[in-house]
Amino acid sequence: MSSDSLQEVALESSRDEITDYTVYKKLAALSIEKNADFRLILQSLAEMELRHYEFWKKYVPGAEIKPNTLTVYLSILLRVLLGTTFASKYLERNETSVIARYKRFAPLIPESDRKEFEAMLQDEVEHEKEFEQKTQSGAVKYISFVILGLADAIVEIAGIHAGSLGIYNSTRLAGLAGVVAGAAASIAMASAAYAQAKQGFEGSASVSAAYTGVSYFAAALILASPYFVTDTMALALGTSLTFAILLIAFVSFYSSVISEKPFTRDFLEMTGIMLGATVALYILGTIIHILFHITI
Repeated sequence: MSSDSLQEVALESSRDEITDYTVYKKLAALSIEKNADFRLILQSLAEMELRHYEFWKKYVPGAEIKPNTLTVYLSILLRVLLGTTFASKYLERNETSVIARYKRFAPLIPESDRKEFEAMLQDEVEHEKEFEQKTQSGAVKYISFVILGLADAIVEIAGIHAGSLGIYNSTRLAGLAGVVAGAAASIAMASAAYAQAKQGFEGSASVSAAYTGVSYFAAALILASPYFVTDTMALALGTSLTFAILLIAFVSFYSSVISEKPFTRDFLEMTGIMLGATVALYILGTIIHILFHITI
């Protein structure tokens, strides 16, 4: 590799590091961040990223390095909406590729800087795990219960709406069926989550039940809302299914970041199940409508 290759990787790496430094510094300074331990950890990460930036910057002394503004503000938005742990895990998603890139270009590093480079590489390998252990917020502990509530509601309520349309030919009745079923199912799901959390879960069973029940009923209301604003069946169903797919995308994305799992597979699987249930229950509802001569 030529010296130009080292300059190129140094330029890219210094941009990444100064961006991460800016993000962690701004996250630590947010007024909504009340947890003192989080602040200290974020400040420590910012200092580490600044050291890494300074290491790479010396290979491109004449370059003007600026942070990626979009990444900075997106990270702040994610922190405000979804919490510190999520925002930080989102930033760390490229850690594997960063480490791989550093190792690939290790032979370019001058012998005099090799010790400092190895220490920096070790930082990159270790700090993600350390951060995860120290910043596991309370909300993240309950994410599985939120996902449980949302995932079940999306499939069940979308199917109930479609089946009700097949039976009644009325968008409002279909919407009401979804709301009533959602209320009943949210209580049942909350009870099941409470019982599940009592079996060795390191958290509050009551809070687990609340997360599950509230997330279920909230999803049910979101999916039911289009049925009350239009009498056109196709429009109501299409809008509700669009909301369902957006909820699935959110659940899959959040889960993929927190749990470090692939997004696409979970998203496609949940979407396929939801659409399959919708079609099957609409057909079933239509058959019931015909067999029992329902005139509503």
